[in-house]
Amino acid sequence: MSKNIQILYVEDDSTLAFVTKDNLEELGYTVTHYTNGAEAINNFVHSDFNLCILDIMLPKMDGYELAERIRKINKDIPIIFLSAKSQVEDRIKGLSLGADDYIIKPFSIEELQLKIEVFLKRNRVIELTAELSLIKAGNTMLDYHNLNLLFGNEIHKLTQREAKLLNMFFENPQKLIPRNELLLTVWGDDSYFNGRSLDVFMTRIRKYLKKDNSLTIENIRSAGYRLIIKN
Repeated sequence: MSKNIQILYVEDDSTLAFVTKDNLEELGYTVTHYTNGAEAINNFVHSDFNLCILDIMLPKMDGYELAERIRKINKDIPIIFLSAKSQVEDRIKGLSLGADDYIIKPFSIEELQLKIEVFLKRNRVIELTAELSLIKAGNTMLDYHNLNLLFGNEIHKLTQREAKLLNMFFENPQKLIPRNELLLTVWGDDSYFNGRSLDVFMTRIRKYLKKDNSLTIENIRSAGYRLIIKN
């Protein structure tokens, strides 16, 4: 698990930092150490870290503000506080700012390693889930989980129903999908009024896909629709 894992470590106690960094590197992690919050955040935006370990009492920018700013840049990266501040209020504040855990000094390397592995595994699950939510058709990607349609560098935000319709087509390319199946899946019933709504949605979806010359949605009169992917 530790192979190629990049850790941001921010601690102004040079002795503790040396020992902790040395032990983590012995375990196979790559650890980048900073002694103050300002330097850490300046480098965070230009680096690709997998996890952050932060002290709270830091010069120039304390750990609380640092965690808050990191979380604005990356909402998923695990953040672990290592602090001598042991009051319940301090722990609550740290966790409320987006930290995943709060370890009180002194601590054991074994405990820290366990926490690191737990959060890295959790984040890997999140990454895999995000990957699985992406479906490609032609030159277009559907991010169903986040309701986004991606073509080149363009991202188009979808409604829930638009995403459901596109998901059905992207998962069943070249296949005729009956109108009543689309209506029952997306609207819950195949009434006349929902049928008219489907027609409006199909016009929108065709417009979204217009930039991708490899895709077209074919209307089979009185039967349904088919997503055609051209080679």
